[in-house]
Amino acid sequence: MSEFTFELELCAALEDGEYGDSVVARQLGGSVADPGGRILDIVCVEPGPEFADRVAITGETIPGAAIESAIGTGRARFWKGAFDCHTERARRIVERACEIGFFARERRGGRDYVRQVARYPDWYGRIVGIENKPDLGTPGDLEAQLRTDASLGLVDEAILATESYVTRAHLNRIPEVIGVWRFFPESGDLEVIREPTPLPVSEPGIELLAEHPGRTEIAVVSAAEKARARRRLAERAYGKGWRTYAFPDCGACEPTTDRDETLPYCTWKECVVDPASECGAACGGFEAVETPDIDLEAERETRTPWIADPGGARRQSGLDQFL
Repeated sequence: MSEFTFELELCAALEDGEYGDSVVARQLGGSVADPGGRILDIVCVEPGPEFADRVAITGETIPGAAIESAIGTGRARFWKGAFDCHTERARRIVERACEIGFFARERRGGRDYVRQVARYPDWYGRIVGIENKPDLGTPGDLEAQLRTDASLGLVDEAILATESYVTRAHLNRIPEVIGVWRFFPESGDLEVIREPTPLPVSEPGIELLAEHPGRTEIAVVSAAEKARARRRLAERAYGKGWRTYAFPDCGACEPTTDRDETLPYCTWKECVVDPASECGAACGGFEAVETPDIDLEAERETRTPWIADPGGARRQSGLDQFL
């Protein structure tokens, strides 16, 4: 089974089970000093005390720079002096924040003034990072990835998920704080081999940057940097989710609804496939048809607490003009 198929099946099982009230997302950056240096396969963000307030703002990812800016919920202010970045980048952030409904814009004297439509809430709790490796016989950079997760402590818990039989030798090769799951995609069953140990997310961490013979490059990441990175990770997870795949224009690909989740199942290969890399005219089972009309966003909205376009905060911001 491919890692892509394993990943989708596990996301579906998590959303259908223990993490049904959480935000489940996949393929998100899990590093701080080296952006893009570590990609977390699956991220589960548990709801915090003000989760409903976050849902009411927007279904999109709120830019971190907009949250960190000097723009507040009170009187609208001129946007240029509110950001600690280049003016053009600040302009793009303002446009995006207005587009998704986090900022409201007012025009005065030919200048744009903006304010937050609502206070940014304390909406997320624990963050769980999951590394997928269905076949432990081909581990790749698995050990280095898990050592980074353990030493950086960006997520509250880090877990290895596999379909392989897990031996004592496997467990000895990864940090003891890393949890281990054995997942069976056919049934959706999950066996906990080892519980994860909570990581010190509120303390400084060590990010592994590169390994060379006899030495390792590292970066010390402060607690404040980790806190900002955690918020951005949670935001990206909220806006993205895990249904980021498309369905190909091929008659052999029939959307399956195993466990009520719509996945790209190929009748020719008899498995869930990655349309981006496995489908096309070069495939022996390709049958050209019109691309199916499948609304994965609506499915996410139906099955999770996430709302694509809540509108409430934006409608209120519009009413404020007349109060």
